[in-house]
Amino acid sequence: MKFTQRLAYYLFGILIGCMFLFFFFGQKKTEFCYFPNCRVLKDIRNKPITYSEQAEQVLAQGWINQEDIRRTLTYGKVDFSNSKHKFDNGVVYLIKGKNTKDEPLILELVNYQDKALLKNITKVDASK
Repeated sequence: MKFTQRLAYYLFGILIGCMFLFFFFGQKKTEFCYFPNCRVLKDIRNKPITYSEQAEQVLAQGWINQEDIRRTLTYGKVDFSNSKHKFDNGVVYLIKGKNTKDEPLILELVNYQDKALLKNITKVDASK
């Protein structure tokens, strides 16, 4: 078999493989989370979130809304050094993020087996 024929078969196989991967991964909205920050945020996002009375009071103040919370749970950073405290069969996580006005905030969440509880929302002083 000549080199050009082998190259043609090779390129044809690569083309079929790429088409298979495109259709397989194109239909599924897969997300590869291997880092701890991504895994914790994805686990919390996949559970129903309930709000404590203290968190509802902060939401009523108007400087933060539910879209800011969703964005923080997507793009925020988990503070592992101050997290992982056991609390009523759950684990407490502190997640740092920003609201739409670019003000830093901290979400305190309790991650249970079947739900997540937003315990507190704190506005961080940017001048520090």
